[in-house]
Amino acid sequence: MSTTILVIGLMVFFAHFLSLQFRKTNIPDVLVLMLVGIVIGPVLGIVTPDDFGKIGSLIATIALVVILFESGTSLNITTLGKSLGTTGLLSTLCFALTALIVGAIGFTVLELELLPSILLGVILGGTSSAVVIPMVSALQLSEKPATVLVLESALTDVLCIVGVFALLQVYTQGGVEPGRLIGGVLSALIFAAVIGVVGGIGWLLVLGKVRDFPNTISSTLAYVFIVYGATEFLGFSGAIAALALGITLTNFEKFGLHRIPSIDRNIVPLNEMDLGFYREAVFLLKTYFFVYLGISIHFGAAELALVAMAMVLLVYAMRIALTRWVFHAEVYSLRDAAITSMLAPKGLAAAVLAALPLQYGVVGGEVIRDTTYMVVLVSITLTAVLVMIYPMGAMQRLYGRALGKAGSADISTPAP
Repeated sequence: MSTTILVIGLMVFFAHFLSLQFRKTNIPDVLVLMLVGIVIGPVLGIVTPDDFGKIGSLIATIALVVILFESGTSLNITTLGKSLGTTGLLSTLCFALTALIVGAIGFTVLELELLPSILLGVILGGTSSAVVIPMVSALQLSEKPATVLVLESALTDVLCIVGVFALLQVYTQGGVEPGRLIGGVLSALIFAAVIGVVGGIGWLLVLGKVRDFPNTISSTLAYVFIVYGATEFLGFSGAIAALALGITLTNFEKFGLHRIPSIDRNIVPLNEMDLGFYREAVFLLKTYFFVYLGISIHFGAAELALVAMAMVLLVYAMRIALTRWVFHAEVYSLRDAAITSMLAPKGLAAAVLAALPLQYGVVGGEVIRDTTYMVVLVSITLTAVLVMIYPMGAMQRLYGRALGKAGSADISTPAP
């Protein structure tokens, strides 16, 4: 027990060191933390996911909720409105094309049947909020591309989850109604957002009274968990609700509430101490989440690693072409477009969904699970490596030509 407590304490200081190194060397801390988990887990066998029991998956979910909420508090609703069109275009096309590429490789190379191949593609169709959001924050992108990437990661998580359960319903029951599927996606997004906004307004109205009690700096996070849990219980997306709640708490003035005197007098906004606490919570949870993710990686046959690499390379090549089309305007700098093309890692949602086909008895379920875990590892590694080497002049010129911005000025080191 004493050794475990010692390691937990050392991990926090190690994570602080990695964050500092990220700013100096562009070596992402998320990759190093995941590699630590792989070494102490699958490689050395010191710990296993079973050692965590239900706490491991619980920490992963809590980390995702807090990361989305804290990210929402940093988004500007004006920029959000201007980014929705770009976000929808990038998210939908990237999800569909990724699912198509992965599904085709699963069908032709892994020799999966058609439905399991599509299932594998949908599982890996999204980008990981838990990976993308911390990296967007650390890389200090321009406001609109940063907003697009945050929203994309949240939206594609919903598409992955709804799509996988729809396909599993097809497998077990023999069919699914298209109208009900589309309705499920829209309700998961729209109603979850409404719950988050209404919940945020309600919390602003009672926050002043809550602060009269002692030790209440963590009460807002507790409220976020309540909203997330209630939204999931109702069958909608708790992740979207948490994101919408965070946006509401820092953008409430844009809702026109100050024009209603009876409401305006009762609104108590978040202060800098609150926001600093949320950032610290994200840092701690991110540290343990990526170590746990590394511990949870399953290594299948060697050929699966090669297939995973091929999938990731094709998906990233597709994303470069897609980013060139979506971010062609001069308002997007070369650096913003290049980083956007790099940030397509897979993570928590894919890792959790990967185990479901095997549980449902889908033929090839074990291949789907092991391939997904390898793609998660390879995609995060490739993202980290690309971000790390991008400041090199040769890489900037290469991305400039690939993205049609060869003559654009680049900002290799963003202003703090």
